[in-house]
Amino acid sequence: MTTIASTGRTADDARLLRFALKQDAIGSGANGVVYLAAAAIFGEMFGLPAAFLYPIGAFLIAFAAGLLLLASRPAVSRPAVAGVIAVNVAWVVASVELLVAGWFPLTALGTALVIAQAVVVAGFAALQVAGLRRA
Repeated sequence: MTTIASTGRTADDARLLRFALKQDAIGSGANGVVYLAAAAIFGEMFGLPAAFLYPIGAFLIAFAAGLLLLASRPAVSRPAVAGVIAVNVAWVVASVELLVAGWFPLTALGTALVIAQAVVVAGFAALQVAGLRRA
């Protein structure tokens, strides 16, 4: 049986963790593709500059690829997962700061998008913490 990095547990113990990483990858990758493909349209709809959405989109696609790789490894690296959780927490904090500091002239739809993404990303982080504890 496959073991989890630095533990004697089976791959079944990491089922929730792998699920959380894969769901995060799907959401991140989908957002990244949309941001790259429709940055100008989304920028106008949400009050975010396209020049801001392009690098965010590229980051999200790379992040998603890393998440898929991490989830597919025979041994899930606990330090790598801790890094993923830290990135997700940083995303939530940056989202709150973006709203509070008023970095961009967000539309109502843009504000809703930032809040929704922060909530979803916080959920991914919580699932990953729970999966890490279980694994």
